[in-house]
Amino acid sequence: MAPVEPSSTFRSLFGHDPQGRWQAPGRVNLIGEHTDYNDGLCLPVALDRRTVVAAAARDDGRLRVASLEVPGEVVEVDLAEVRPGHPQGWAAYVAGVLWALREAGMPVGGLDLVLTSDVPLGAGLSSSAALEASVAAAADGVFGLGLLADDAGRAVLADACRRAENEIADAPTGGMDQAISLRAREGHALLLDCRDGSVEHVPLELEQHGLDLLVIDTRAPHALVDGQYGARRRDCEEAARLLGVASLREVDPTGLDEALGRLEEERVRRRVRHVVTEIERVRRCADALRAGDLEEVGRLFCASHDSLRDDYEVSCPELDTAVTAALRAGALGARMTGGGFGGSAIALVRREALDVTVRTVRDDFAAAGMGEPAFLVLERAGGPAGPVHG
Repeated sequence: MAPVEPSSTFRSLFGHDPQGRWQAPGRVNLIGEHTDYNDGLCLPVALDRRTVVAAAARDDGRLRVASLEVPGEVVEVDLAEVRPGHPQGWAAYVAGVLWALREAGMPVGGLDLVLTSDVPLGAGLSSSAALEASVAAAADGVFGLGLLADDAGRAVLADACRRAENEIADAPTGGMDQAISLRAREGHALLLDCRDGSVEHVPLELEQHGLDLLVIDTRAPHALVDGQYGARRRDCEEAARLLGVASLREVDPTGLDEALGRLEEERVRRRVRHVVTEIERVRRCADALRAGDLEEVGRLFCASHDSLRDDYEVSCPELDTAVTAALRAGALGARMTGGGFGGSAIALVRREALDVTVRTVRDDFAAAGMGEPAFLVLERAGGPAGPVHG
């Protein structure tokens, strides 16, 4: 749970009590990077780091929102005026959710909101989706939408959050981050089929195998709105058009070489090779988790990182250093996670080797003249967005 309670700030800012508090988790993706917007498969898990919002309805169709991480700032906007590019900055993710719910015909009105979060910003752990999902959960509770009651309703909320990020915040992400934040199950990874939105909860039994998932925040700058992410997405869309398929999900791995031979640009061929092989790695990783074969999971992590580094070209020296150091310290597998260009790596680590792995990564960063990394340890997958009780 986020370390700071937002209700007292809510009262001091707005002069009345919130109707309740709602929370949503950040996420780390086990495997399946840059597959979501290609209608592929991915396998994220929810973290125990969360965004918490205190909320109450307004009767004038306006949004007032403040963040404890941005002291002294209260953003106010008329919901009827929300549009692409307005409001700017972090408030776009908040206003965009309410806009998307209203666009979907939901009876959502104005809100007073105060939020706080311990999901690290810029770490590739989906702080934006945690923000969106916490606001969606708050809107569901305040306005009695009833969508949190079952998975079908949670999928509706997740799609509203995705629209907020794509259309109002102008970040061209897929729907993985919002899906895991709203549809997770504690102790499980979420096998998400991005073609039809279906999910399967796959047990993630780390403790049973004496393992931890070490999340290494490289603290290298990470942003998905600087054009690099969008350029990869456009390459994939162009490749699908040239291959005559609706998405790269339609390219069978057994026919990959034939498909690559029909593409002229080497850059585009590499993008396609990553996506098609990564979707297959997700399938194999889910199978390995069901079978309790965590060593195979580790091998798939490594293959995924190699593909992201060489074919999709979204790694960076900090991510490569984190992966190499973790493997040298004995990790079963390691890979970058998230959109890339900075952010975090993950390593599947035997519990007794956790300290030496952290020390090795830290030492290698220092030897390379890189900044100090930060570490999170996931012992058990977290649960989904919902109300805060108590």
